[in-house]
Amino acid sequence: MPDFDMLVLGSGPGGQKAAIAAAKLGRRVAVVDRPDMLGGVSLHTGTIPSKTLREAVLYLTGLTQRDLYGQSYRLKEDITVADLTARTQHVLGREVDVVRSQLTRNHVTRFTGTGRFVDGHTVALGEAGGQERLVTAEHVVIATGTRPARPESVEFDGRTILDSDNVLTIERVPRSLVIVGAGVIGMEYASMFAALGSKVTVVEKRAGMLDMCDVEIVESLKYHLRDLAVTFRFGETVAAVERHPRGALTVLESGKKIPADVVMYSAGRQGLTDGLDLERAGLAADARGRIAVDEHYRTRVPHIYAVGDVIGFPALAATAMEQGRAAAYHACGEPVGRMHRLQPIGIYTIPEISFVGRTEDQLTEERVPFEVGVARYRELARGQIIGDAHGMLKLLVSPADRTLLGVHCFGSGATELIHIGQSVMGLGGTVDYLVDAVFNYPTLAESYKVAALDATNRLRQLDRIGE
Repeated sequence: MPDFDMLVLGSGPGGQKAAIAAAKLGRRVAVVDRPDMLGGVSLHTGTIPSKTLREAVLYLTGLTQRDLYGQSYRLKEDITVADLTARTQHVLGREVDVVRSQLTRNHVTRFTGTGRFVDGHTVALGEAGGQERLVTAEHVVIATGTRPARPESVEFDGRTILDSDNVLTIERVPRSLVIVGAGVIGMEYASMFAALGSKVTVVEKRAGMLDMCDVEIVESLKYHLRDLAVTFRFGETVAAVERHPRGALTVLESGKKIPADVVMYSAGRQGLTDGLDLERAGLAADARGRIAVDEHYRTRVPHIYAVGDVIGFPALAATAMEQGRAAAYHACGEPVGRMHRLQPIGIYTIPEISFVGRTEDQLTEERVPFEVGVARYRELARGQIIGDAHGMLKLLVSPADRTLLGVHCFGSGATELIHIGQSVMGLGGTVDYLVDAVFNYPTLAESYKVAALDATNRLRQLDRIGE
């Protein structure tokens, strides 16, 4: 008889939910993670600290209040790294406590250390002091997450040349910063440091940024960041990064040279699978360390599952949680609904971006007719109250059956607001539901009604012309 019904490698969002779901079904469950990493990358170097840092930046710089109190408004004049990390450490400590409590309450055994496969059902646990112990399990869930990808040609030192993990441990707020890569992580940090007053230059080899987002919203973000003195170098590739006593020099293939205090690489993520000895379990990872799974999150070895960032797109904490739960239910023979195809995406730039469904470009490409309804925060009483005159909500509506094809939001509270649109879309609702609904006033949620009225007025014009 194996030691456990389920052994989970990694205690991040995916691993936690898999372990707790199986434990609630009465199974004997264990979780393995390094002693300093309970809660995983998400809690220690990813989602939680970066979003907490963002909140600290917004609060201390007073950036969101400047429309009301003037451009010179700041809560604190000289913001130090200690000011920023105080909030992060507080939240991290509380969250680690919550994770530990949840695992304990559900009688999940915790092993501190690392795990590697000996065979398909046996894992060797490396503990402090170098000792190993063997643990057997009927099912294994791999939820080891990812680390920042590091190009071999770059000499990272954690002080002048950083990856996204090192950003949280910098000694001081840099006066100037080059960010290589205009993906989600790169743009989130670009907007935070720009808000702090750093002179930020973003270098991206592609022609644009955040290409999964609505074009109008990306343009709005670009405008805001340029307003904060961010410089964009699109279509440019970094040839070399030179370290100097006074900082770093980024040399582009075009010949441009950009001096800065700090260079941060945001070059994607690499799956944490190289120490797992996957081949001993009959598994393999691709060049980016990712493991292939089926719709039930099973690997090619049926009793071994993989969830979270280690399986690739969409690599979000929210989807990892759902994948972990679904994998545990499937392993335990419990019926589980398929994850809904409508996945909200939240990008914590300043201002926030969030969307669900398709973009205008996607609909045009697919030759799907749509009408647009827009609400701008400056038209809402709540927008004026909070001092956000730039936010907007956009609805894409089908003229054929009046259902929502996409919802795109930019501005304060975007990542919260999007769930209203997600719910309406998920339940097959129409734009008329939003027209007839009563929203609290004054709220940002009222933007749904304003945008819905805008869309239905346009649809009415279409109908009248065709009469």
